[in-house]
Amino acid sequence: MTLTAQTSTTTSYDLGPACALACRACGHRSDLAAEFACPQCFGPLEIAYDFGRITREDIERGPRSIWRYQGLLPVPSTVADHPNTDPGCTRLLRADRLGAALGIKNLWVKDDTGNPTHSFKDRVVAVALAAARELGFTVLACPSTGNLANATAAAAARAGWDSVVLVPASLERAKILMTAVYDTNLLACEGTYDDVNRLATELAFEQEDWAFVNVNVRPYYAEGSKTLGYEVAEQLGWRIPAQTVIPIASGSQLTKVDKAYGELAALGLVEDSPYKVFGAQAAGCSPVSTAFAEGTDVVRPQKPDTIARSLAIGNPADGPYVLDAVRRCGGVVTDVTDEEIRDGIRLLARTEGVFAETAGGVTVANAKKMVESGALDPDADTVLLITGDGLKTLDAIEHQVGPKATIPATSKAVREALGL
Repeated sequence: MTLTAQTSTTTSYDLGPACALACRACGHRSDLAAEFACPQCFGPLEIAYDFGRITREDIERGPRSIWRYQGLLPVPSTVADHPNTDPGCTRLLRADRLGAALGIKNLWVKDDTGNPTHSFKDRVVAVALAAARELGFTVLACPSTGNLANATAAAAARAGWDSVVLVPASLERAKILMTAVYDTNLLACEGTYDDVNRLATELAFEQEDWAFVNVNVRPYYAEGSKTLGYEVAEQLGWRIPAQTVIPIASGSQLTKVDKAYGELAALGLVEDSPYKVFGAQAAGCSPVSTAFAEGTDVVRPQKPDTIARSLAIGNPADGPYVLDAVRRCGGVVTDVTDEEIRDGIRLLARTEGVFAETAGGVTVANAKKMVESGALDPDADTVLLITGDGLKTLDAIEHQVGPKATIPATSKAVREALGL
């Protein structure tokens, strides 16, 4: 594949209600551009908005995708005119059987395995691609722990863009194959995800026409996670759940779901009611839960060692902001072992028929732990975010499940095997 090059000369952008880039550390505002660090203090940037009037009816008339929330996202007014993967509007399942097993009376599972490449990353990449097109980029790129690689390669293929994807060489084989099939420029790199991310940051400065979705266009990309919060509230009849349990990798998903809940309340789309967000990590990569347990604001990097590779970010960019959000609303951040993760995958599968990747096992297992510790109120409406499909991480459970027996093809053998 030949990588095309083009540098944008655009200085004024159509990015919907987005009006500026705002520093999360010092509050400095700057013009919309492909920037991710504050020019004043080098803090992280996020999108600031000037929302127009928007009603529930406006949203409900929209397409069955994340673009029904176009008026709340940093995307061009023409976003629907360009080919994209149209993610979103995934199932919110009433999970009574799982709830009974966990001891939660009113439980829902937000099943994001139904997205085009079977994870929530299709949401963030769709927003990043729309913004990158407007900002003048022509190549879509990313460093990834797997799900983002799948989503970036697929979105670029659908849009007719070239793509470059960097992953740790130790990534699950299924995720490598699911990325390579889109004929992307896939490079397996030695080292951890944090090493790959540092490489991507260097390249983002060197290759001016490459939009690294989670680096130089990260402020736009991250806003795609808000659509999870919007959808949950809409699917619950326009109300915010009292409790939401969210897996933590970089931490961006949790902070953006929290932001979405706040925006909906501020715009009068839902009642401004109290809610709590809870963070879930794997013990083998738990920098945020460790900081939470220690009562500190400093998230110290860790070297990941866990089966939950999609969450294996040892130096999470949004870690401190996760702590802020969780502590502000009264939630907690906890972690679970690899064995508990496997148990969580199997529990969700046998109770609700949803096969989640390891990140889903992290969410379910941590929810169980939070109920047992009293952190989760068993009587409050609770939503668990299941963000990726188990077919991507079959190796995690291949030695735990399988045929109950290998038998001759006779009814007698069936009865004997089942003890009938």
